[in-house]
Amino acid sequence: MKIAPILRTAGAALLYALVIYHCFFTGLARMGFTGPDEPRYASIARDMASSGDWVTPRLNGTPWFEKPPLYYWSAAIGFRLFARAERAARAPSGVFALCAVLGIALLAMRCYGPATARAVAWMLPATVGMTGFARAAATDMPFVACLALAMCAAAILALEESPRHRAAWAAGFGAALGLAVLAKGPAAILLAGGSTALWALATGNVRRSFRLLDPWAIVSFLVVALPWYVLCAVRNPEFLRIFLLEHNVERFLTNRYQHHQPFWFFAPILLLAVFPWTLLLLPALGDAWRNFRGGNWRQYPSAYFAAWVIFPFVFFSASQSKLPGYILPGVPPLVLLLARVLTRDEPATASVARSRLLWVAAALVAGGFVVLLRPAAALTPAAAEQPLALAGIALAGGGGLVAAAGAWRGLRRSAAAAAIVVSVAAGLVANHVLPSLDREVSARPLAMQSAGLSSGMQTYHLARAWQYGLDFYLRGPVPEWTPGTSPPPWIITDDVGRGQLMGMGWRLDPKQPGSARATLFRVNDAPR
Repeated sequence: MKIAPILRTAGAALLYALVIYHCFFTGLARMGFTGPDEPRYASIARDMASSGDWVTPRLNGTPWFEKPPLYYWSAAIGFRLFARAERAARAPSGVFALCAVLGIALLAMRCYGPATARAVAWMLPATVGMTGFARAAATDMPFVACLALAMCAAAILALEESPRHRAAWAAGFGAALGLAVLAKGPAAILLAGGSTALWALATGNVRRSFRLLDPWAIVSFLVVALPWYVLCAVRNPEFLRIFLLEHNVERFLTNRYQHHQPFWFFAPILLLAVFPWTLLLLPALGDAWRNFRGGNWRQYPSAYFAAWVIFPFVFFSASQSKLPGYILPGVPPLVLLLARVLTRDEPATASVARSRLLWVAAALVAGGFVVLLRPAAALTPAAAEQPLALAGIALAGGGGLVAAAGAWRGLRRSAAAAAIVVSVAAGLVANHVLPSLDREVSARPLAMQSAGLSSGMQTYHLARAWQYGLDFYLRGPVPEWTPGTSPPPWIITDDVGRGQLMGMGWRLDPKQPGSARATLFRVNDAPR
């Protein structure tokens, strides 16, 4: 037995494991929960883990029906496994992201062969979208992963003339779609059905699309998705009205939740989400145009994957409520298409092959210089300057490494080289940049200052993110002070609130230096 091939395989596997770890799992607890969603979802999951009620999501003891329970279930398991709250709540998203990567890689193997499968396995985790949302205590990544797995099974059912084990693929499609519905709701059905319908109408494969309605698919979907919805509706009669009407229909049709953005909002978001592979879109569009003019594009699997990208983009662009995470379902199929561009088998001159590689190298170099020359450098904490500079150097210098790897070992090696570069930058940011921002973006340091004062402490004029963060870290709702009531001995407020209170005659002394968003003050004198 030859030892060299075994060592190369083991080395590649170890290197890939390190890339996955740095992209999805490193430094999860180095920064506290940020934004309004992370502490809120973590609170619900922690309550499930402690109460044992796995049916009704509760926020500070009150039923909360904004999202279905799949993320809460997975994070509740995390709270029983990990001591650190941030690691418990964020690790499930990384696990779901890894499942999405493996599913897309296996689909690429089936449709395009091992070269594209290896390329997409390196490329997909090393994107801004996947790396960023894999670290979030939120419902986005569980939804994206389950929908991606469902669409992988749907692609095999729809694209292959006579798929082997058709019943098993249909059952897998239904089960994964059911999990997606448990992750974020009926949008999963619309995205899977709409993407497949778009492909079927464009290519004339309407009859094949009906394979997704196989009885095995329907039964497995109902078995997975239906029980929780029924149980929750029985226990909470208001559930269906709040969840379906307020958090799905009204969220799509109105600006009730103050997330309005222009129609083109998702175009730059999607371009950023697939960085550093963004510029491969140029040769990809060139290929698509040539195939369209040739008239044989309907027979290519790429047509299905393109529909999988286009429908979510158009669907969410039409919504009145837009958040960056909404476009994430289009990232896995788009990266699959870009991996095919990088590794496609066709007669090509050396200059054409190098040009594909240079798109990736140029994006890395440009990204590195953006980090090094960022316009908001003056606002960056001093502790973050050196690691940010190292991350920028890693990206810019990595561009040259990618070009060299492609020229020396071929295009597929360039995907691995670029993924390694991105993972190094991600590790630097997660372990050294984000901790320096903790005080400015998370309520965790403030809660540590406030420990033991909760009985005599109130908040005033705080953003939702900080209020939810304090509620999580202090393990209960911190009351908000209402003008006209007695002043508390301690109050947490932002700079605007501080100015308003001082204008009322209050004398406030900060316990420790805080931030413009939230500081703990001792109330030494205030009108009664």
